[in-house]
Amino acid sequence: MASTSPLHPVAGLPAGPVEYRLEGDGPRTVVVFHGGHMRAGLALGEEIYADADCAVLAPSRPGYGRTPLTTGTTAAGFADVTAELCRVLGIERLAAVVGISAGGRTALSMAARHPHLVERVILQSSVGFLPWPDRLTRLGGRAVFNARVEAGTWAILRLLLRVAPSLGLRLLVRDLSVLPVGQVLRNLSTAERSLLIGLFTSMRSGRGFAADMLPVADCAAQVSQPTLVIATRHDRSVPFAHAESLVATIPRAELVVSQADSHMIWFGPDYPRVAARIVDFLAAG
Repeated sequence: MASTSPLHPVAGLPAGPVEYRLEGDGPRTVVVFHGGHMRAGLALGEEIYADADCAVLAPSRPGYGRTPLTTGTTAAGFADVTAELCRVLGIERLAAVVGISAGGRTALSMAARHPHLVERVILQSSVGFLPWPDRLTRLGGRAVFNARVEAGTWAILRLLLRVAPSLGLRLLVRDLSVLPVGQVLRNLSTAERSLLIGLFTSMRSGRGFAADMLPVADCAAQVSQPTLVIATRHDRSVPFAHAESLVATIPRAELVVSQADSHMIWFGPDYPRVAARIVDFLAAG
């Protein structure tokens, strides 16, 4: 479900360099905009796109991986950069743009600004255009994940996950769920715990996370494509109200309520149902 790779191509575009990963040989392509602390070299839940006969193009958003903060800078700007990347790669049509967590606003911006390119939109635990994050998260994020200290923060977390994995998971998962953290961890299988540890161990914030907390212009009403909004009511990181707001504003949106215990919908008991809906949604295009 999750994978890592240390090095990926960097495209030199007029707006600046963009690190990206292009995988799969399907006749159609989806663009995946990762959430906070993620980059092109990390993958989560992407096997469903292969099931839908789609290749995956995953760019590192500004400030993450080897994409500098100066490339695109805003969600709208990076949406334009990604459209240019598609042109350079010879991709004339996208089966969907996928927005995960903080990457959701870039996916929505790309759909609104490039309807000729984007057929559908898939949002997973996505930040919408309500105020986000809350004041406490904003202050904490600026303190421990700013560009000057984030390498040390993640080094400490990696050490903790190695020497005391249960404690490390407890520390990281508590901000992802409104449920008691012990309950969330008990409901994870051994394999899911291992996948989460591997994912958290590979994360970095760079300059991207601080940028993710900045306001983004609301373009939801301009998204004309069919849109699948997937969220769980148990998400603490991105409150369920974001999904409700997006469904109320996007003209052709459908809400899929996940039963996951946390922000990480891929680890919910009903994820096979959610994944099947994604595959059907893509096939309808």
